[in-house]
Amino acid sequence: MARYQVILAYDGTAFAGFQRQANARSVQGEVEAALRHLGWQGKTILCAGRTDAGVHASGQVVAFDLTWEHPLPALVKALNAALPKDIAAQAVHEVEDDFHPRYSARARRYIYQLYCAEERQPMLERLAWRVWPAVDASRLHEAAASLPGDHDFAAFGAPLRPGGTTVRSVMRASWEEVSLLPGARGLRFEIVANAFLYHMVRRLVFVQVLVGQGRISMQDWVRGLQDRQPQTPGLAPAHGLALAEVLYDG
Repeated sequence: MARYQVILAYDGTAFAGFQRQANARSVQGEVEAALRHLGWQGKTILCAGRTDAGVHASGQVVAFDLTWEHPLPALVKALNAALPKDIAAQAVHEVEDDFHPRYSARARRYIYQLYCAEERQPMLERLAWRVWPAVDASRLHEAAASLPGDHDFAAFGAPLRPGGTTVRSVMRASWEEVSLLPGARGLRFEIVANAFLYHMVRRLVFVQVLVGQGRISMQDWVRGLQDRQPQTPGLAPAHGLALAEVLYDG
């Protein structure tokens, strides 16, 4: 028996979140059901982070112990044959027995996509937030430029456990213009940090959009970072968010 690390991609639209739930469809439940077809007898898989309902992933990481006597590429094929169409294993690696996708991680990278349009675009609705009035991209760039470094993000999220610290270290944060579909331009926010608070990315995006629309000032945004000044309540919708990558030493 060995421990395997699997990189997963999934469309979060039809899931009630990553974590297994008794009466709702979850990513964890589907992956564990697929593994049982391969002879897995464990109680629970390990994961890098529990994404919320509607949140997507292209780089979620899970791990499990399994007796597998075939080449690693065959494990990817076998998993994908047993998984539903909205989840797919992207790669698999054999790792040390003490590897944990969450606690061994050095950083995580999230992306958030939005587009500015007065009317909705049905082909984009699953993967991007429609924002109107339009944002000033230069103000988004200015807001994101203040994020790298160590900050107390108490104004932008809650700790994962009561009494936990709200200080996080952001390594990179930026906005860029992207093509979401032919002829449809959008904006993508990318952020890399050592860890994230509950709802932190969606809060950061929501408040930055208010800055981009001129509804709150850049000064208030900066005070939220520097002085933990409360910000306008609200969250960017889950469907624009994706866990893109989990980073490990080596």
